[in-house]
Amino acid sequence: MSERRRNRGSLNAFGTVVLFGVGLALCSDDPFRSARERMIAEQIEARGVTSATVLQAMRSVRRELFVPDEFRAYAYGDHPLPIGSEQTISQPFIVALMTQLLAPAHGQRVLEIGTGSGYQAAILSTLVKEVDTIEIVPELGRSAAERLRRLGYANVQVRIGDGYLGWPEKAPFDRIILTASPPEIPTVLIDQLKSGGILVAPVGVGMQFLTVVDKAKDGKTTMRSVLPVVFVPMKGATAPLRKPRAEWAASRFPF
Repeated sequence: MSERRRNRGSLNAFGTVVLFGVGLALCSDDPFRSARERMIAEQIEARGVTSATVLQAMRSVRRELFVPDEFRAYAYGDHPLPIGSEQTISQPFIVALMTQLLAPAHGQRVLEIGTGSGYQAAILSTLVKEVDTIEIVPELGRSAAERLRRLGYANVQVRIGDGYLGWPEKAPFDRIILTASPPEIPTVLIDQLKSGGILVAPVGVGMQFLTVVDKAKDGKTTMRSVLPVVFVPMKGATAPLRKPRAEWAASRFPF
């Protein structure tokens, strides 16, 4: 074997070792990467979420960092998970679907009601200018704020308070999203939505439906229901009595 061929063989072997080492480093830095890719392909894209920006956001945010340590192995399963205080982190598909329905864009300001672990806020923060999020459970609000700060989501501000009141000092918002289910959409939140804005929320008691509210330029609103869902009830001192509404139960829905 010539010296040149021998050196080329050594370089090839060295390159293989280096690339293999880089692969191991990447895998150890993000051990859930393959699980996250499977989640996107099998749970989200396969069910009709097609927005490239939403899929990229779901790909970029590490869901396992937003669940309790004992549930990290299940972070990318097709289901919600408990996060404490009788609250949950939503099923990945629902997070992606609600984000797509919200139609977020750079330059927008979003109000979220129900911070929870901060996962939905983190997803939105990669897509919009600013996320203002309200959590009624102090322990969850504080832990989410610290988690978001530590992970570098600097354009998210967390307030501990009653979501039924919204955030009047910062209104109006381009988009509003609720991650807990009120009996009906609070008028206060509709008022805090900009003309031309979109609100997405689970709505109802017993039977809940994912609902999209479009607010026209003239301030008029239209609502459409997307599919049945199960969310924790929206809490608040100003919450109305949770009585089922007959028109929800009597309506026809596609799913």
